[in-house]
Amino acid sequence: MTGPIAPSGPPLALGATVALLARARSGDTLARETLFGRFLPIVRRWARYRLPQSARGLADTDDLVQVTLMRALNRLEHFEQRREGAFLAYLRTILLNVVREEIRRARPDRHRLPFEDVAGAVASPARSELEQLIGRETLERYERGLEVLDETQREAVLLRLEFGYSHAEIAEALGKPSADAARMTVARALAALGEHLDGDPA
Repeated sequence: MTGPIAPSGPPLALGATVALLARARSGDTLARETLFGRFLPIVRRWARYRLPQSARGLADTDDLVQVTLMRALNRLEHFEQRREGAFLAYLRTILLNVVREEIRRARPDRHRLPFEDVAGAVASPARSELEQLIGRETLERYERGLEVLDETQREAVLLRLEFGYSHAEIAEALGKPSADAARMTVARALAALGEHLDGDPA
């Protein structure tokens, strides 16, 4: 499977994402290709870090990532938030859904399982780098914790912990005035997440 060729030239400023999303939503093909080229390596790195080997064995990682990007760009009318952090969280959700679809396709009996059980089926025996780092039980609690955060907090955690953004990059992605402001946002989000993890009976 092939996708649009990434544009050449200097790296795209994070702040340009908002304008590109607006242009792509209005049908600008060049804007779509630019977004594809910008986010392909970011989401690919995330997939290789976050997805277990068993999930990546279902299909080539690049194929899963490209399907994700094409699906997201074809459904921009359903994406209301415009800042980059929200868009990356949106891509993450779509990619996880693509993986779940692959599991269902590979295992016909999975249609009888609850959606969350299908998600858990990819975690064993091979674990993702993130699971190896924090453990599967903690990862499951972490995912539940993300759901109780507000949108900005969730995006801050994802950008910092999963996508590896610097505080300066997070500031641009979340529309914060400075790296220090982004650092404060991340710290508060992690504190809120930590409170949930400490209180999670699981």
